[in-house]
Amino acid sequence: MTYAKLTFPDKYNEAERFVDWNVAQGRGGKVAIYHKEDRITYQEVLDNVNRTGNALLSLGINMEDRVLLLAFDCPEFVYTFFGAMKIGAVPIPTNTMLKPEDYRYLLNDSRSKAVVVSRELLPGILTVKDELIFLKNIIVIGEPVENTINFDELLKGGSTELAAAPTSPDDAAFWLYSSGTTGFPKGTVHLHHDMCLTAPNITVRVS
Repeated sequence: MTYAKLTFPDKYNEAERFVDWNVAQGRGGKVAIYHKEDRITYQEVLDNVNRTGNALLSLGINMEDRVLLLAFDCPEFVYTFFGAMKIGAVPIPTNTMLKPEDYRYLLNDSRSKAVVVSRELLPGILTVKDELIFLKNIIVIGEPVENTINFDELLKGGSTELAAAPTSPDDAAFWLYSSGTTGFPKGTVHLHHDMCLTAPNITVRVS
């Protein structure tokens, strides 16, 4: 088996490589995401990733700050994952089938300043809200909910221009928590160069 040998510049941001790059390659008008009846182009993904990054900055989310992502498969998941990464923050995609006490542990252990959550999953966060030490912002995907921030409203009118944070290939890009079978779940850190290193070596088999 031959593994990809890649080199990276001193300043490298994975969101730029996976989002901006596709538009720069002339794919802006092509469909990137099929979601229900929606057809979302690469340009629209880039615009909304930038809006999301700018929105997070407006809430005081900065480089190395963690953002828990508790959402079903949807475009907002993509916008938040790459938008947080683009500003140098660290998104943490999370299992949607956990219990409130699990979310309490993950939020406190990661010291996340914000959670972006699908409306249907919000009760799991609100149940433990008063026990969350570091959480400052609850951003809800879907119908507006009192005392939370609505995702669509947060992005409305936001700038589609956003310069990537000056991250390095070895900076933290995102976390994924382990299953916790041998103790409390551990936050495993994935770096900004990791997805580019692994993607060329993945073989998809269709039966």
